[in-house]
Amino acid sequence: MVKKAKKLHVRKGDTVEIISGKDKGKRGVVLAAAPKEGKIVVEGVNMLTVHVKPRGAGEPGGIIKKEGAIYASKAMLVCKKCKKTTRISHKILDDGSKLRVCKNCEETFND
Repeated sequence: MVKKAKKLHVRKGDTVEIISGKDKGKRGVVLAAAPKEGKIVVEGVNMLTVHVKPRGAGEPGGIIKKEGAIYASKAMLVCKKCKKTTRISHKILDDGSKLRVCKNCEETFND
């Protein structure tokens, strides 16, 4: 049996707030989304220490900090207009396409 990839409520470029875990309350932009795993990478959240080996002639090695993936269910979308965390609703247009809409202020998210 093949599992179907789930749809995420957030997309790359969205601003989100973390609602649980060690980074609760932090806001950041979604850098990457992996619907198959149900995870996202958020700027400045879940910082990992990674030991990097130099690969090229001029490339330095060492210890760097980078963002790790977190489950998308731990992040809530932030509306750009009202600056509040919100669940999204969908508005269906006449041509059959869907728009993501803020539940608080009815502002549409640019897709």
